[in-house]
Amino acid sequence: MVDQSIRGRLRRTVERWRRDYSFQTMAGACVSFCVTLLFAFYHGYLGLCFSSAWHKNIGIFYLLLTAIRGCVLLSEKRNTSRPEEMRRVCRRRIFLISSLMLLLLDLSLITPIVLMALLAKPTNIGIHPAIAMATYTTYKIIAASLHIHKQKRAPHQNLLISELRVINFIDALVSILTLQSTLILVNQESSDTSSMLPLTASSSAVIYSIIVITTLCMLRNGMAESKATRPEP
Repeated sequence: MVDQSIRGRLRRTVERWRRDYSFQTMAGACVSFCVTLLFAFYHGYLGLCFSSAWHKNIGIFYLLLTAIRGCVLLSEKRNTSRPEEMRRVCRRRIFLISSLMLLLLDLSLITPIVLMALLAKPTNIGIHPAIAMATYTTYKIIAASLHIHKQKRAPHQNLLISELRVINFIDALVSILTLQSTLILVNQESSDTSSMLPLTASSSAVIYSIIVITTLCMLRNGMAESKATRPEP
C-alpha cells in the first residue's frame, strides 16, 4: 500500500514536470541552490586553507548567487497562498530587489576574473576534479541554453521564472571561466604563464561582457513586462 502511494506520487510528479514549465524551473532551481551552496563552501575552504584570493572571491560570488536563488524560491513558495494580483505585485518587488543583487553579483566577479586572467590561482586540484568540472560545465551550459530557448515559447508571464533561467545561464558562464582557469593550471608549466596571459585575458573579458549584457537585457525586458502587466489606475 505504501509502495503504491509512493509510485503514485512519483508518477504525478513526473507528469507535472513534463507539462508544467514553471515547476521544471523551480525544481531545477532548488537543486542548483544546493549545488551552488556546496560550491561556495568548497571554494571558501580552499581560500582559507591555501590563502587563495581567487577562491575566496569566487566563494563570495557563489554565496551571492545562492542568496539570489533563495530569495526567489522563498518568494514563490509564499506566493502559492496569495491571490493572483498580490502574486504579481510581490513578483515585481522581488524581481527589482534580485535584479539589483544580480548587478552586485556581476561587480563581485571583477576581482576573481582579474586574478583568473593573471593566472593568480595557486591551488592545483588535479586532473580528475578538472574532468568532473568539465562534465558539470558542459551540462550546465547545454541545459541553460536549451531552457533559455524554451522560455521564449512559454506563456507563463512570470518575471521570477524568467530571472531564474537567466541566473542559471550566468552560473553556466561562470563555470566555464572556472573550468578554463582550472584546465590551464593543470596543464601549464612554470614557463608557460606569460604565453597563457593573452588567451585567459581575452576569453575572460568576452565571457564577462556576455554576463553583463545578459543581466542588463533581463532587467530591461523584466521592467517592460512589469509595466505591461501592471493594472491601469
